Amino acid sequence: MAAFQGDLTRVATLVVGREGSPRSYAEIGIPEQHHPLTHHGGNRESIEKVTRINCFHVEQFAWFLGRPAGIREGEGRLLDRCMIVYGSAISDGNAHTHENLPVLLAGGGGGRHIRYAAGTPMTNLYVTLLDRMDVQAGTIGDSKGRLAL
Repeated sequence: MAAFQGDLTRVATLVVGREGSPRSYAEIGIPEQHHPLTHHGGNRESIEKVTRINCFHVEQFAWFLGRPAGIREGEGRLLDRCMIVYGSAISDGNAHTHENLPVLLAGGGGGRHIRYAAGTPMTNLYVTLLDRMDVQAGTIGDSKGRLAL
């Protein structure tokens, strides 16, 4: 947070775990590896464990957001001047589905749930966020335009 407060950067990446992570979550009562659990084959117990892991990740993200939300910056809070993307590259690990990704954008201008049309590339979000930072990228990967945020 110090780099954000000092305006040394407004870009950072936090990787909790890659999609193929063999990490286990004994601290929340799940000793099995995360990745194999996502290939649940419809097993209710495995699905429940993956759900608990996902909830744990979101709780950690909420804790993280509390940091910039608690730092005053000018007339607002540091979080008001950030765009923080939380999500995954896979929406269903069992099927390796890369569509309809679960993504949360936190920071200034948030507070809404937006569902975009099926087939909207995730890279459209990234091009839109770059535009908001006055970086004219044009396109990234398979992007086809900008999103209305």
